Amino acid sequence: MEDSFIHLFTTPGGYYLYDINKNTILSLQKEQFEVIKNNLSGNQDNSGYSNHTIDSVNYLRDLGFLSSKRPKEMYNPISDTLIYHLNNKVKMITLQITRQCNLRCKYCVYSGNYENRGHENVKMSFETAKKGIDFLIENSKDNERIFLAFYGGEPLIEFDFIKECIKYYEEKGEGKEIHTTLTTNATLITEEMIAYLCKHNVNLLISLDGPAEVHNKNRVYCNEDKGTFEKVMDNIDMIKEKFPYYLDKRVTFNAVLDPENDFSCVNDFFADFQEIKQSNLISSQIADYYKKEDIEYSDTYISKLRYEYFKLFLSKVGCLNKKYTSKLVWRYYGQMIDRYNRLELTKEIPDRVHHGGPCTPGVQRLFMDVNGNLYPCERVSETSSQMQIGNVDTGFDVDKIKTLLNIGRISEKKCINCWALRFCSLCAAAADENSNLSMEKKVSHCISVRNYVENLLKDICTLREFGDELDLFKDIDSADWQI
Repeated sequence: MEDSFIHLFTTPGGYYLYDINKNTILSLQKEQFEVIKNNLSGNQDNSGYSNHTIDSVNYLRDLGFLSSKRPKEMYNPISDTLIYHLNNKVKMITLQITRQCNLRCKYCVYSGNYENRGHENVKMSFETAKKGIDFLIENSKDNERIFLAFYGGEPLIEFDFIKECIKYYEEKGEGKEIHTTLTTNATLITEEMIAYLCKHNVNLLISLDGPAEVHNKNRVYCNEDKGTFEKVMDNIDMIKEKFPYYLDKRVTFNAVLDPENDFSCVNDFFADFQEIKQSNLISSQIADYYKKEDIEYSDTYISKLRYEYFKLFLSKVGCLNKKYTSKLVWRYYGQMIDRYNRLELTKEIPDRVHHGGPCTPGVQRLFMDVNGNLYPCERVSETSSQMQIGNVDTGFDVDKIKTLLNIGRISEKKCINCWALRFCSLCAAAADENSNLSMEKKVSHCISVRNYVENLLKDICTLREFGDELDLFKDIDSADWQI
């Protein structure tokens, strides 16, 4: 049993085993947990435990649990149908309509603090934009819904251009359910713009990091070190007054959480911000891939964040009104459910498998820069030769996409022995060094990924302990497991 492909963990209320082959979590009795843990460490002396405990563990083995089987090869099965997906299932395209921005946000991936391009006074031609929209339409034949997104720089610098693109998109997308999204710093918004966006059902993502002292720390104008909070708030007030339905239904606020800031201060701001009570709020961490210096999270920051997770869990088991929870952490529960839904009982892990993490490059979040070059998404470096997966004129580079899709191959020996491989979140960006894909760089993230996955599984189990029914769990001493 010492070679069993499993992971043991505990919560304040229970003992658990995650079986990688079976892809399920078992709830254990303390004695069962100890026997398995001892055997894993090479100690086969079970003389101190009852026959019932030993028999129940052996019964698990008879049912196929505690197997030592590992996969033999990292291979993404989507590779077999990749060309079909690229030709027929592209879901969205994000157009980088300009590289110009009226802000110089200090954590921006184009700020000079990342291995990426800088800001430039360059914009996309309408001919290139039309090619991008045509590319989406042509390569989404089997999708009923498609998505067009505008990105920068600051897209609203080119608002007339946006209107041209939307007109063309609506004409070419006739017969499909079309969706449009625009990301903005909200400093250039006018009443005329919102009226147009409202009329055409454009979803708006507004960057707002918190109160003035937090927002203005990073989000400043390009020509002066002056914060943008007041201008953003004025524009939000205008939308609230003139277009209240649009604000509630079509606007989402994105708060970038800087670990150097006081999390409670940011949380209190959004809790008390009446203007956006009905609007969606999401949060994101400062991007760490490609950053020239490591991001450090203090114990205080992490403890305050975990406290908000705890309140969220209390609300899920009926012990706290949802209104007292933080919208900044609601997305975490969605991530838990996503991982939970991956816990589908299997016979064993396949010989050929790939760790989680990579999307299908070009299908989920296709990004096109001002020159028509194609990338997996807007989060990768535009200066990386590894990440350019084609051009709108020449199409996809299928060989390059296959390499990114099978990024687990570069760390195969480590991945096939990793208990968290089904839940891994690492894509090729984690290995990207612009000129090559580095195994060393990729595996440098592995400890933090495993810690994250373990905490996620612990949180799922804790929720079940307190009444959030999750029926994918089995209990060794339940009727199904009786000897």
